[in-house]
Amino acid sequence: MADETPPTDQPDESSLPGEPASIWLATNPETEYDSLTDPLSVDVAVCGGGIVGLTAAKQLADAGLSVAVLERDRIVTGVTGHSTAKLTTQHGLKYDTLRSKHGPETARQYAAANRAAIEHVAGRIDQWDVDCGFERRPAIMYTEQAGRRSTLRDERKAAWEAGISATADDEIPFSPTATAGVRFDEQAQYDPRAYLLELGDKIESAGGQIYENTAVTGLSGSDPYRVETSVDDSETTADGEATVDDRAGETEAAVTVDAEQVILATHFPIRDRLGLFARLYPKQSYVLAVRLADGGEPPEGMYYRVDDPYFSVRSATVDGEELTLIGGQNHKTGQGGDTADHYRTLEREARDHFEIEEIVYRWSTQDYVSVDGIPYVGHGGPLTDDLYIATGFGGWGMSNGVAAGLQLADMVRGRETPWQRAFDPRRVTVQESAGKLLTETANEGGQFIRGWMKSVRSEPSELRTDEAAIYGREGKPIAAYRDSDGELHTRSAICPHMGCVIDFNPAERSWDCPCHGSRFHADGEVFDGPAIEGLSTIEDLKSDSDSVDEL
Repeated sequence: MADETPPTDQPDESSLPGEPASIWLATNPETEYDSLTDPLSVDVAVCGGGIVGLTAAKQLADAGLSVAVLERDRIVTGVTGHSTAKLTTQHGLKYDTLRSKHGPETARQYAAANRAAIEHVAGRIDQWDVDCGFERRPAIMYTEQAGRRSTLRDERKAAWEAGISATADDEIPFSPTATAGVRFDEQAQYDPRAYLLELGDKIESAGGQIYENTAVTGLSGSDPYRVETSVDDSETTADGEATVDDRAGETEAAVTVDAEQVILATHFPIRDRLGLFARLYPKQSYVLAVRLADGGEPPEGMYYRVDDPYFSVRSATVDGEELTLIGGQNHKTGQGGDTADHYRTLEREARDHFEIEEIVYRWSTQDYVSVDGIPYVGHGGPLTDDLYIATGFGGWGMSNGVAAGLQLADMVRGRETPWQRAFDPRRVTVQESAGKLLTETANEGGQFIRGWMKSVRSEPSELRTDEAAIYGREGKPIAAYRDSDGELHTRSAICPHMGCVIDFNPAERSWDCPCHGSRFHADGEVFDGPAIEGLSTIEDLKSDSDSVDEL
């Protein structure tokens, strides 16, 4: 079994449509919170500055607890900043599955959590008068397959049983082939970054602290926990423990935070005591922000085609101009082949449905899906009471993320939310998830074997500008990329999480792990977990061959 050698020609980025940036990041100001430079002691350390972490931090700061938010990059630049930002209880074909696999009570709790999340955000926006494009819109799911009419009908009935008013709506304005639809009224859309930047300000006003460019690299002890961080900063204060990486020529400051309780809101928990790597799988999807041709009207509602691949549509007002966001083309992370083709395919489908003048922005996003269809929110280990996690939102993190933040803030304060039991990460759902668990385990194992058996090149000197490949050195896989300036970047091709061989993502210029979804910049720096560390340098690989030789 062997893959073919990567193609000689990587796609020219200029051939892809639109500016490669999330609309929310491109149209909102950057943040400038300081990095952590001195040891800190707080009641609660919140690891991760996305929608979960910031929601929880604000609740806890308001309750009078000392809170520190630790963010590896800048807040709201990760998954939250790359969402299509539909704030809904409608999550595709969800409620009939929950009812049949987990029971009607679990379906009701799931609905209640997401309904509470919508109203919480709406209340905050009204209270603070946040200019974030918040609008009440209907969410409509639909199918273009005649054989799935009964599936939509069953979903509508299950939603009613879960406490959601859902009605039939078969008129999809941009899809003449739609055969059935279900409409959820009083849903919402907004600009998540504009809202959460305001939330960040409010956290500081309430006494909380936010630290950016502060990567959480480890967690030890308990009562209190010791959170280990690293900051690339050559001007570290004397209180920070500084170490010099001679190969990178950078100074890395290691500073610790002592916390009585810790929330891991890091997309994938940096401490996995529940075997979540086997109970979650990553998926990547793509978004285009388009300007419709003269006379074209963006759709009133938020639409989601439940067929495979899904197709998502909503409007967004930016600087007084209304654009249309079109999403789809999902695949497992690291298994997308020529990822540029997914943008092109999405563009073709968008043009089939709309008259488009220009594609303004394009971006991709990644989320984790749980094998039993419910996020994992709650205690982070079998005997852990003061460590909390939130992950597995399955692409519906706007409402689920807010609900998770509210739940974790309540748990920290010793309270129980009405939906806590349904989301418990320690739940046992063997029967409900057995099929999916076996499928995903087999997929991960196959990717691991395939990665180590793939054909490799012998020398990176063959690489042309903007081209990448895996090549071999003394039997060890090396990831090589030559950038647009002709500089060659080489790193170990072994993901530091669990030893899978990474693959190149040509559309995003990243190295992606096909097993568990870790993602790395072309220079090897990690920007999405579960990996905590970046790809090893060639020098590190030479001096420590255990990770390869033992496999």
